[in-house]
Amino acid sequence: VQLQASGGGLAQPGGSLRPSCTASGRTFSTYAMGWFRQAPGKERDLVAAISGSGSNTYYADSVKGRFTISRDNAKSTVYLQMNNLKPEDTALYYCAAKSSGGGYYYTRTSSYDYWGQGTQVTVSS
Repeated sequence: VQLQASGGGLAQPGGSLRPSCTASGRTFSTYAMGWFRQAPGKERDLVAAISGSGSNTYYADSVKGRFTISRDNAKSTVYLQMNNLKPEDTALYYCAAKSSGGGYYYTRTSSYDYWGQGTQVTVSS
């Protein structure tokens, strides 16, 4: 499967962005999805994850209450609604897919089989 991320950009502190990630193929609902981010000089960390049906979600503590992950399986797309952005949210954001995810989300980087190219999010005044 190929993943195409878009929708990053520049936002002011307190602002919002909504990156999206569209997958090729016809079996998107069988993939668990995740959004990761990597700032310069830092490791790639999980931001949010979602099960294939969308019924189960996970958020890193740093974004809980501010970010929302969702998916539209008919459009083979996963979204990350980012509200109340902070400068420390600045990073390259990657979407990732795990095949045959079942009804679960996955929190380990090594669990994912496919990765998108990343979309830059910059939060600055």
